[in-house]
Order: sequence, then C-alpha cells, then structure tokens
Amino acid sequence: MKQATLIGALLAASLSLLPHSAQAKHYQLGASLLTQQHPFYIELANAMKAEAQREDVTLNISIANQDFNKQLSDVEDFITKKVDAIIISPVDSRGIQAAIIKAEKAGIPVISVDVAAEGVPVITHVATDNYAGGVAAGRLMGKLLNGKGNVAIIDYPALQSVVARVEGFRKGLVDTPAIKIVAVQPGITRAEALTTAQNILQGHPNLDGLFGFGDDAALAAVIAAKSARNDRIKIIGFDGMPEARKAVDNEPTFVAVIQQYPDQMGSKAVAATVDYLNGKTVPKTIAVAPGIYQKH
Repeated sequence: MKQATLIGALLAASLSLLPHSAQAKHYQLGASLLTQQHPFYIELANAMKAEAQREDVTLNISIANQDFNKQLSDVEDFITKKVDAIIISPVDSRGIQAAIIKAEKAGIPVISVDVAAEGVPVITHVATDNYAGGVAAGRLMGKLLNGKGNVAIIDYPALQSVVARVEGFRKGLVDTPAIKIVAVQPGITRAEALTTAQNILQGHPNLDGLFGFGDDAALAAVIAAKSARNDRIKIIGFDGMPEARKAVDNEPTFVAVIQQYPDQMGSKAVAATVDYLNGKTVPKTIAVAPGIYQKH
C-alpha cells in the first residue's frame, strides 16, 4: 500500500510539471536588417528564420534597405508591439543609439548582428571578426604585391563593421611599408562603388591594388579595372558570397575575398537572444572567424 502511495505521489508530482512547461512564454522577436538586396543578408535572414523555427519562437523581420529612417520606424513599431527582444543590423552605427536606448528603456533587450552599434551597449554583438578579416586582407595584399606598390580602399564609413575592416587592412600592411594607400573613398552600393573605382583609377592609372569593403565594392572595381584596361591590379573583397567567389575563380584581377559565414551569424544571433530571454548568461561578443577564398 505504501509503495502504491509513493508511486502515485511521484506520478502526481511529475504531472504537475506539465502545465508549467506548457505555459512557458512563447517569445516574439523583432529583427531589423540592413538590406535584403545582398546575398549575404538573404542568407543571414534565412538562417535566422530556421533557428527561430528550431527554438519555437516567432520572428518578425523588417528590412531597412539601407534607409535609416525606415529602420527607426521599424524599431519604433517593434517597441509598440512590445516584442520580447530586438535583433538589429544598424544602417548607421552611431545614429542608431537613440533607438536602442528607447527600446531598452521599454524593457526590450537589443542584440546586434553583423554591424555593431557605437556608443551604446547591447546584450551581445554577433559578427564576423571584421578586424581580423581586414588584417588578413592587408597581409595578403602585401604578399601579392611583393611588398611594394600603391593601393586604394573603397569604404563605407557609416558602418562600424567596415571601419574595423579598414583599420585591420591598414594594420595588415604595417609589415610592408613600401605599400602606400593613395586613396580611400566611399562607395556604398555597387553603382556608387563603380563610380568610385572609376574615379580612383582615373586619378591613379597605375594603381597596384584595391581593397573593397564588401563584395559589391570589389566586383565594381573589377568592372572599372576592365574599362581602364588595368589587368595587373590586385583586387581583394570582403563577404565571399557565391558571385564573388565565382569572380575570384574567373576574373584575373579579383585575386581573393575574405569570406564571411552569414548562416552561422544568423543562427547564433537568434540562439543567443533566446538564451538571454531564458535567463542564461551570454557573452558580450560572439565572433565568427572569417576565411579566405583565393585563386588556386
């Protein structure tokens, strides 16, 4: 009789746990992404959706399309809807400060992915180690140019991730002081980068190397180099999406691209967000190591 009573008590205790787990909160996440016009961000978003499905959370993604005002409006909308957390890749690393502060004042934690927010803390930042990638690009450029020559950079100074890449690139050239950076100009979209690359090559017709902050910038530089009939220039990009890797294989001037892994970044961002909401400790930065894709 005592044994039956004990088994019954244990069964009742175990069953009492079921309603609690069944009533566990279903999290609503908002994500504001920089763009959906680039394969990198398409892959990032797809990985976020897949991880959200695995974690059984609702993920609402808004696309800023590099429009800062649109991003501010999207964040405001997430705050109004009282989402449990916001994942963001800022259009403007500094400009996003006020929106993040407003979200956190509303009790909504913010996680950044790919592009960092400047001057304001977030729960965690998930990104490629952009500085390390830039260093690798600079060292590779130094090696490919045999330690001397003139190089240029196509930049996107509003993004902290790109600032880190460019700083890293400069650092990577330290051991080859005979390589001079003769031009640093912005070129955000591929069309803008093409104009920038054309202007740089017009001003420096014998340019030896060019570092593009992203695939679009590097691919635009390849086109500009063809038009300028500069077939000896060494172009290195950053991102490493399929189009860029194919161009490295086929275009003589596109010698390498620092490869990011947006699928890892997307899944890690959502997983870290859910961990935080579940009371777990998450690191302040979650770095994804870049690779190098170059001609074989």
